Amino acid sequence: MRLGLDFDPSDGDRASSRLTRDDPAQRSTSTMTNDAEHKSRDSDSAVAELGGDFTSGTATANGTTIHYVRGGRGPALVLLHGFPQDWYEWRRLMPRLAESFTVIAIDLRGVGGSAAPSDGYAAADLAEDVYQLLGALGVDRAHIVGHDTGGWVAYAFSRLHPRSTSTLLIMETPIPGIDPFQHLDIDVPLWHGEFHMIPDLPEALVADRQAIYFRHFFNVGTNDNGVITDADVEHYANAYRDPDHLRSAFEVYRALPANITLNAESTATVDVPLLLVGGERVFGPVMPALAENLRAHYGWTDVRVEILKNGRHYLPEERPDDVAELIERHAANR
Repeated sequence: MRLGLDFDPSDGDRASSRLTRDDPAQRSTSTMTNDAEHKSRDSDSAVAELGGDFTSGTATANGTTIHYVRGGRGPALVLLHGFPQDWYEWRRLMPRLAESFTVIAIDLRGVGGSAAPSDGYAAADLAEDVYQLLGALGVDRAHIVGHDTGGWVAYAFSRLHPRSTSTLLIMETPIPGIDPFQHLDIDVPLWHGEFHMIPDLPEALVADRQAIYFRHFFNVGTNDNGVITDADVEHYANAYRDPDHLRSAFEVYRALPANITLNAESTATVDVPLLLVGGERVFGPVMPALAENLRAHYGWTDVRVEILKNGRHYLPEERPDDVAELIERHAANR
């Protein structure tokens, strides 16, 4: 199935991105207080249920406020959520991963506990948010994992800040601007990409119906619809609760032209180990072609593919042990 995004890549200028390539001097110098982290943990039952030493905090990064959940000990591991989710999509992996890593699960700009400014939703901007957040947390390098639209941010992060990327894992998404993005041979409807790019209309139709709308995607993207419970859906609906946060969900898609331009023009050699992970019943079948294209035309020297048999889209929630094992194994490359 074709994604159907018909535009001139030069349209990327309409979704401007404030690019800052690998420059530690550009990082945020903001700091967080322990009191703020402890208060956040006490008030957030979802974080408390993780157990261990997980805490919730915020930092000023790239001109906005970014929320994160952090715990564990070891090399830094950054988890970037997709649509229509927030940090909570990683909850079933985080305790296990915290045994080997300092886990940092982030609410991207405009989602959940992060602020929702009017602009800055191109992948490069979101990647800069992550980069500056890591600087505020004293992290120089990290393993980066992105699922769905979070994979777009993870890819931009590694392109713009390769020296800060230990390994990269992109799960269940094609990469905008790189074939087969425009010609996806999969048996899953992708109508929502163009719908989300329409100005104002998605917000008008989805407002106060977030749970209904989001449940549709979770049902299509899982084998067992009960794996994401009604309570989970309500959590995600709350992450996009107000008009500004709901608008942000769609602004990520409206910034696709800028993402396409960035990715299509980025062909320098990258030695970061990259693992592409797909569910067999959704994006898995296109991953081998994507890997070959990245090797042949986009400078990636170490690209591997893992396809989870019978897997669908929301793998961190439906296949958490399999995903955690892939993350652990891939991170061992560096």
